[in-house]
Amino acid sequence: MPNALKTAVLLGALSALLLVIGQALGGAQGLVLGFMFAVATNFGSYFFSDKIVLKMYRAQEVGPDHRLHRMVSRLADRAGLPQPRCYVIPEASPNAFATGRNPKHAAVAATEGILRILNDEELAGVMAHELAHVKHRDILTSSVAATIAAAIMMISHFAMFFGGRSRDDEGGGVNPVAMIATMLLAPIAAGLIQAAISRSREYAADAGGAAIAGSPRGLAGALRKLEAASRAVPLAANPATAHMFIIKPFSLSGVGGLFRTHPPTDKRIEALLGSRS
Repeated sequence: MPNALKTAVLLGALSALLLVIGQALGGAQGLVLGFMFAVATNFGSYFFSDKIVLKMYRAQEVGPDHRLHRMVSRLADRAGLPQPRCYVIPEASPNAFATGRNPKHAAVAATEGILRILNDEELAGVMAHELAHVKHRDILTSSVAATIAAAIMMISHFAMFFGGRSRDDEGGGVNPVAMIATMLLAPIAAGLIQAAISRSREYAADAGGAAIAGSPRGLAGALRKLEAASRAVPLAANPATAHMFIIKPFSLSGVGGLFRTHPPTDKRIEALLGSRS
């Protein structure tokens, strides 16, 4: 399925979920509010999802004098892509992601931790992987999923702490079943949709990144380091954005921790090195 169609389907599915949540929490009035929220969220997630996610992680833009910017510039030129904006996230846990609605509005972000532990060949492999996501136009789908899923989880948490009231047709009282279903099922549904769009794309981005970097060795070595280091130094990641990172953040807990948004790292390394001619 083309990524533009996948994005449209994703927006439609998660918007429908917002309507269901609104109706469950507030009946007809909640349905109207859910519709208004869905429209606003769709607009915001399409045009501003990159800024929202970068702000979420306190990412700071870096210029041409920075190691990350120089490396991404060289790789983007090799891949035939416009120069993305480059950001550093003030986190010790090693990880990275790409975001934006298209290659002309793309951004790549890397944590301070990943810049510390990877050598140049390994960092080039990681950044080439992220540029492959840009080239394959995966970044809009990922960013939109993160923004809307975060909104759904926020609504569910709001219902949990403040009590969602759904009027039934006969007695006009609180419907506790609808409230509990909304609180529990909304994050699960959002997580399942994220997982469905993420797994196969990682293999494609790994292969594309190896082609951009010129070898799979750097990315394979980076994935080995990242798997071990991210377990030792977990990332305080929002579960709604877990699918965006090159490797699953290991701080996920509760409902969010049930969803594997990435293929097993050893399988990714096997696929990378097996593709070497």
